[in-house]
Amino acid sequence: MLAKAVPRPCSGAGRHGAPAARLWSVGVAGGPRRGGAGGRLVAADAGERMTGSEAVPVVAVAAGKQPVNGSAMADKFLTMCNTWCINIFVDVQSSKPTPPTWSLMEYEQQPGRKPCTDKNGLGIDKLVTSTVGKSTNVLWHDCPIGQFERQELLNQKGCVVWITGLSGSGKSTLACALSRELHSRGHLTYILDGDNLRHGLNRDLCFEAKDRAENIRRVGEVAKLFADAGLICIASLISPYRSERSACRKLLHNSTFIEVFLNVPLEVCEARDPKGLYKLARAGKIKGFTGIDDPYEAPSDCEIVIQCKAGDCATPKSMA
Repeated sequence: MLAKAVPRPCSGAGRHGAPAARLWSVGVAGGPRRGGAGGRLVAADAGERMTGSEAVPVVAVAAGKQPVNGSAMADKFLTMCNTWCINIFVDVQSSKPTPPTWSLMEYEQQPGRKPCTDKNGLGIDKLVTSTVGKSTNVLWHDCPIGQFERQELLNQKGCVVWITGLSGSGKSTLACALSRELHSRGHLTYILDGDNLRHGLNRDLCFEAKDRAENIRRVGEVAKLFADAGLICIASLISPYRSERSACRKLLHNSTFIEVFLNVPLEVCEARDPKGLYKLARAGKIKGFTGIDDPYEAPSDCEIVIQCKAGDCATPKSMA
């Protein structure tokens, strides 16, 4: 696999007194990909080319030459990543020479990037900003490592599993059961639970219609980021309105948004009443409570429907 990343700007002198921002090409010689027997790191001045079976260029670091032998290779990489600004360019499965690492300037000069000259003739790129919502002069910055590369690394496809249903229908319990089952099968997941998010990200929102809409919008955007990172994101919220769920679906490709309707009758949810909210709503102490004095719009085109009837509800594990 070939991976590349543009280095962060570095400042200050390198380790062991190396000049500031001096680059070293570090390569892997011998051994399997994860640094098996005979594997070692070798270093040379930037510009030197290690080819064939000698070494494969891997990283350029602002630091001195640091030979590392055997199984310590992976640990050394992590140490360097945490300590210095690096430009990773890996192809340890092939003995063929790989392209040289890029400097930030070289990256800017890659094919497809058209430098232009500003009024002072400095030869810098002209960046076109835009307005998104209330944000002005913003620019989308593309990075060389994208969703595909992250999914390859995790060996899974990022997606959003959106569980919707009445309060007390078992959404959070199902989300945890599903996460546990996927974890046992070697998949990386993350749960976005409606109540949990109101402890932090959405703590400034109440339960009025406008704030409820903003609550769902924020969760949809966060879920999109998790899916883009390659994770299986499980969102567990009442999300009572079709329009808001549809807006979240549109943030992702249809194949990566899986809507799950936990279809549990109101009387079953009210009988459970795990948080005592139905009792408060019936007493008029909570206004705008979904299912009592605020509607729940059941999905009309969801991918999965889990039906639960009074006295006939499957266990969360079996539902997962």
